[in-house]
Amino acid sequence: MVYRYDSDEDAYGPYREDEPEGQAPPATDAVPAGPSRSRFPAPSLPRPNQVVLPSTTAPAAVPPPPQDPPPRYQAAPTAPYDPSPAVPQPAPESAAPPPRRGGGRTWQVLIGGAAALVLLALCGLAGAALLDGRQLIGQQAAPSTPSDDNTPGTDSPRASDLDSRDTDQAPLTGREVFPSGTLTLGDGRHAYEVLRAQSSASCAVAATGEVSALLVRLGCNQVVRATLRSSDQEHLVTAGLFNLTDRSSAERARDRIRQVLDEREGRFRGMPAGDGTEVIATAPARVGWQVRGHYVAYAVVTRADGDTIRSGDTVVREILFDLLELHLNREVLERRANGGAASQPTPAPTDDTGSQNGSDED
Repeated sequence: MVYRYDSDEDAYGPYREDEPEGQAPPATDAVPAGPSRSRFPAPSLPRPNQVVLPSTTAPAAVPPPPQDPPPRYQAAPTAPYDPSPAVPQPAPESAAPPPRRGGGRTWQVLIGGAAALVLLALCGLAGAALLDGRQLIGQQAAPSTPSDDNTPGTDSPRASDLDSRDTDQAPLTGREVFPSGTLTLGDGRHAYEVLRAQSSASCAVAATGEVSALLVRLGCNQVVRATLRSSDQEHLVTAGLFNLTDRSSAERARDRIRQVLDEREGRFRGMPAGDGTEVIATAPARVGWQVRGHYVAYAVVTRADGDTIRSGDTVVREILFDLLELHLNREVLERRANGGAASQPTPAPTDDTGSQNGSDED
């Protein structure tokens, strides 16, 4: 058993001798069972299971119990759970600046484009005026020359393509091929006297044998030829042009003629032009031929005395070049291709040379 002493007086009380040992103190001084009352009595509190009846008198005001100091760190209140999906709340709109008006920019673009168009129009007008002025000055400065078609006394054809008779329809004339009685060629070094000129619709009169048949078979419808005497008086020449259908037929004739001459199956005929010129049709000769467009140009050269011509005779070579290249090609056919204009540089024509016997067999 534990005893509680409320004070020092209770713990050290006087002991009286007259009290017998082991005798209990009188009943008046008996200590009640249980803990002793404290000198600092606590207010009586109702029991939890005790029913408090309301009293008729108003209860005395009871001071409120002291409240605990607020905690140093207070947790944020928890929001109630909402099962609906969270919708983001729009941010508060700030004061937006007033919208810019686009009308000013559009007008600037339109005005700039109009100014550019006006500037381009002015430049075009200035350029056109300058060009017209230059053309007018050029027309005033250029001398007026009559056209070839209006020149009196000429029968030169218009410009044409010589590759086909369809594009070169004007027939040849003796005046066109041999316009004068003397041909001066080779920078004036060589002069050829025209003794006789002829134009015929029959190509057979200018060839014999297989050469004549070949020309007719390939569509030859005209030959213009002349007999000339060289400036040294020692050579006679018959030269002319055969008019075939097109360039292809002319090239076929050129390729076949060499074989016919080598096989002595035909030849070109020389054309006599009076006394002392009969040898052109009977004497051994050197011949040459070349193609330009649908024409075949040819030349037959013999010695005036009828002697045989050596194969390396340079004079005969010059005569063939003068008549075939310088005259028939560069002067006659080139003038025809240009419509009667002055001759221009042309591609070199394809040509060939050979020899033929002096017989005059048909």
